[in-house]
Amino acid sequence: MAKKKFYNILKGTFLVSDDSFKNWRMIIFFSFLAIVMIASSHSADRKVHEVARLGEEVKEYRSAFIDGRSILMELKMESNIREKLASKGVLPSTEPPKKIKVKSQD
Repeated sequence: MAKKKFYNILKGTFLVSDDSFKNWRMIIFFSFLAIVMIASSHSADRKVHEVARLGEEVKEYRSAFIDGRSILMELKMESNIREKLASKGVLPSTEPPKKIKVKSQD
Protein backbone atom coordinates (compact mmCIF):
# COMPACT_ATOMS: atom_id res chain seq x y z
CA MET A 1 0.00 0.00 0.00
CA ALA A 2 2.79 2.45 0.90
CA LYS A 3 4.59 1.47 -2.28
CA LYS A 4 1.53 2.35 -4.35
CA LYS A 5 1.21 5.81 -2.71
CA PHE A 6 4.88 6.47 -3.33
CA TYR A 7 4.52 5.57 -7.02
CA ASN A 8 1.43 7.78 -7.29
CA ILE A 9 3.44 10.72 -5.90
CA LEU A 10 6.28 10.03 -8.36
CA LYS A 11 3.87 9.76 -11.29
CA GLY A 12 2.01 12.90 -10.24
CA THR A 13 -1.44 11.31 -10.19
CA PHE A 14 -2.24 13.20 -6.98
CA LEU A 15 -2.34 16.36 -9.09
CA VAL A 16 -4.94 15.13 -11.58
CA SER A 17 -7.16 12.93 -9.44
CA ASP A 18 -10.73 13.86 -8.46
CA ASP A 19 -9.79 15.34 -5.07
CA SER A 20 -6.71 17.15 -6.39
CA PHE A 21 -8.13 20.62 -5.56
CA LYS A 22 -6.98 20.40 -1.93
CA ASN A 23 -3.56 19.21 -3.12
CA TRP A 24 -3.24 22.17 -5.46
CA ARG A 25 -4.21 24.57 -2.66
CA MET A 26 -1.41 23.18 -0.47
CA ILE A 27 1.11 23.30 -3.32
CA ILE A 28 0.21 26.93 -4.10
CA PHE A 29 0.36 27.80 -0.39
CA PHE A 30 3.80 26.21 0.02
CA SER A 31 5.02 27.91 -3.17
CA PHE A 32 3.85 31.27 -1.82
CA LEU A 33 5.64 30.63 1.48
CA ALA A 34 8.83 29.70 -0.37
CA ILE A 35 8.68 32.94 -2.42
CA VAL A 36 8.16 34.98 0.76
CA MET A 37 11.13 33.27 2.44
CA ILE A 38 13.38 33.87 -0.57
CA ALA A 39 12.37 37.54 -0.74
CA SER A 40 12.98 37.94 2.99
CA SER A 41 16.41 36.33 2.68
CA HIS A 42 17.39 38.63 -0.20
CA SER A 43 16.20 41.66 1.77
CA ALA A 44 18.26 40.62 4.80
CA ASP A 45 21.36 40.06 2.63
CA ARG A 46 20.91 43.48 1.03
CA LYS A 47 20.72 45.09 4.48
CA VAL A 48 23.83 43.26 5.67
CA HIS A 49 25.78 44.53 2.67
CA GLU A 50 24.49 48.06 3.24
CA VAL A 51 25.57 47.96 6.90
CA ALA A 52 29.04 46.74 5.91
CA ARG A 53 29.36 49.50 3.29
CA LEU A 54 28.28 52.16 5.78
CA GLY A 55 30.75 50.79 8.34
CA GLU A 56 33.58 51.20 5.85
CA GLU A 57 32.39 54.72 5.05
CA VAL A 58 32.41 55.60 8.76
CA LYS A 59 35.99 54.33 9.04
CA GLU A 60 37.03 56.50 6.08
CA TYR A 61 35.38 59.61 7.55
CA ARG A 62 36.93 58.97 10.96
CA SER A 63 40.36 58.63 9.36
CA ALA A 64 39.87 61.87 7.41
CA PHE A 65 38.76 63.62 10.61
CA ILE A 66 41.83 62.45 12.51
CA ASP A 67 44.12 63.53 9.66
CA GLY A 68 42.48 66.96 9.53
CA ARG A 69 42.71 67.36 13.30
CA SER A 70 46.42 66.49 13.33
CA ILE A 71 47.09 69.00 10.52
CA LEU A 72 45.16 71.66 12.45
CA MET A 73 47.11 70.95 15.64
CA GLU A 74 50.36 71.33 13.72
CA LEU A 75 49.21 74.63 12.18
CA LYS A 76 48.17 75.98 15.59
CA MET A 77 51.58 75.35 17.16
CA GLU A 78 53.23 78.55 18.34
CA SER A 79 56.50 77.80 16.55
CA ASN A 80 54.73 77.43 13.16
CA ILE A 81 52.76 80.64 13.70
CA ARG A 82 55.96 82.47 14.72
CA GLU A 83 57.73 81.32 11.52
CA LYS A 84 54.88 82.39 9.25
CA LEU A 85 54.51 85.79 10.89
CA ALA A 86 58.30 86.41 10.90
CA SER A 87 58.26 86.40 7.10
CA LYS A 88 55.67 89.21 7.25
CA GLY A 89 57.72 91.23 9.73
CA VAL A 90 55.68 90.46 12.87
CA LEU A 91 57.96 89.41 15.72
CA PRO A 92 57.13 88.27 19.24
CA SER A 93 57.11 90.95 21.94
CA THR A 94 60.28 91.47 23.95
CA GLU A 95 58.37 92.88 26.92
CA PRO A 96 56.26 90.62 29.07
CA PRO A 97 52.53 91.30 29.13
CA LYS A 98 51.17 93.64 31.83
CA LYS A 99 47.99 93.17 33.79
CA ILE A 100 45.35 95.82 33.39
CA LYS A 101 43.28 96.37 36.50
CA VAL A 102 39.95 98.12 36.15
CA LYS A 103 38.46 99.67 39.26
CA SER A 104 34.72 99.87 39.42
CA GLN A 105 33.05 103.31 39.62
CA ASP A 106 30.90 102.33 42.65
